[in-house]
Amino acid sequence: MEHAERREAPRCRSPRDTADRSTLEDQTSRHSSRRTFLQGVTAVGAATLGLTSTASGVSGQFSQYYDDYETVVDVVEAGADNTGSESITPILDDLRADNTLLVFPEGRYYMDEQFRFTGFDNFGMVGENATLVPATYHEFDGPQYRLFRLGVSYRPGRRLRFEGFDVDQTAPETGIRTIEAYVSDRLEVRDIIIRGQHDSGTWGPGLFNITSADGWGIVERFRAPDGGAWVNNTPNAGNRWRGPIGIEANQNKGTLEFRRCALGAFPNNGLYAAGGDGTIIVHGGYYKNSNGANIRVGGQGSEIRWPTVEIDDTRPEDRSQRGIRIESGRNIEIYGAAIENTAPKPTSHAISVMNTCEGARIDNTRIRLRGSAVNHGIVCSPECGGTTIVDTAITHETAGGYPLWIRGGDRSEQILTEELTITGEAGSASGFRDGIRCERDNCRFSHIDVSQPGRDGVDRNAIVNTADDVTVYNSELRASQYPYIDLGTDSLVRDSVLESTTNTEAVCLYDSAESPTFKKNELVDGIRNLGANDVTTWENTY
Repeated sequence: MEHAERREAPRCRSPRDTADRSTLEDQTSRHSSRRTFLQGVTAVGAATLGLTSTASGVSGQFSQYYDDYETVVDVVEAGADNTGSESITPILDDLRADNTLLVFPEGRYYMDEQFRFTGFDNFGMVGENATLVPATYHEFDGPQYRLFRLGVSYRPGRRLRFEGFDVDQTAPETGIRTIEAYVSDRLEVRDIIIRGQHDSGTWGPGLFNITSADGWGIVERFRAPDGGAWVNNTPNAGNRWRGPIGIEANQNKGTLEFRRCALGAFPNNGLYAAGGDGTIIVHGGYYKNSNGANIRVGGQGSEIRWPTVEIDDTRPEDRSQRGIRIESGRNIEIYGAAIENTAPKPTSHAISVMNTCEGARIDNTRIRLRGSAVNHGIVCSPECGGTTIVDTAITHETAGGYPLWIRGGDRSEQILTEELTITGEAGSASGFRDGIRCERDNCRFSHIDVSQPGRDGVDRNAIVNTADDVTVYNSELRASQYPYIDLGTDSLVRDSVLESTTNTEAVCLYDSAESPTFKKNELVDGIRNLGANDVTTWENTY
């Protein structure tokens, strides 16, 4: 296994000032002696140090797991310091073994170097009110990347459990990846909370990947609410781009669920799980103020269900704080999301359906955008696959922007929008003055309600269509300028109510419009035709 990686005389440092420490020679001598003793008693299975071949010898809040392991170890009884005075990594190196559960009783556990274990079959670590205390950036020995590296891509573990740890990084210039895990069969990570901002500039708190298509994992209640500092504001300035990611899962091949997690402001995405061809499930959780995107997901058949995303603060370095971004996958669903952005930077869309997303569904989602910058709600990129938006409400109150922007490209798969409500008073800054901007052929809008009164009397339109074969059915469109503008070909509007709130015509047809059709509508104040050809009207009221 991993025992070949051990050092003969590992250093074990204290978090106290250097003046209070014993000499390096004293520490090395003491811990070498203790490690030799532990190795000896392990060979004979001494229960007095908490090592047992059965689970019956140890009790605690995680006792329901003990039958899953051949050996259960109380790490304090085995020699780990739980006062925060000495690094526990050398002890963990000695205890590392397959089919083993390491139990951390209540206390503080200082770590100043990485613990690494790969290729295991079944391994677990659980904390009973246990707090991990990472060394500062300057005191951390070896790779300044992780506390726990459990499995690697080329030699993953098979089954892993990691639960019940607080991580105290409230001291200045602390913050390091708590856990990095590559697991082939089953991953269970629960109840991890990182306290304090990640301000060392190293990798972010968690990385998780399932390496087999048949594997499954859950990361539940993994929380880093204080976020991370931009790298140039840390002692690692100049060595990385932007700074840490909150949670990363970009090589996932199996099914990996993030349930009720919480992330504060990170400079390089919050939850970033867009790589790999597995399935990502985001269930609930609270994601706030990250740069890039707060939730960024890809994969096949991935789901984002019931998350709350809030953006109410922007740091000087932040450039784009998107709510949810979906990409690099097929048939990705967003359901029950609540997204609020009250401090928008430009391009901080509530939801981005990227070019590499080959099919999406946005359902039962609520979006609210407010603020003094231009910003958009849902943006479908030019080359994204077919997308359905249903039973969704957007309140749009920014300086300008499109609540729904369907961008034009070469793709013709349908964008279907049903039961969409758009409200709010927005401006017309930068020329973004439309409730819905449709630039893609073969779009259908059914049972939608768009109200665009305009902020401070500005002119806004409900729908502007520049594409071909677009249908608006059984909808209500109201705007301070035109409810409907057409510049495309073969559009159809039927069974709808179109009304300008400033006595402008209900419809404006530009000279590029070809063969538009209007059937059984209420078109308040009629149609303004600026040169459209082959206009069909049938049983409308004016």
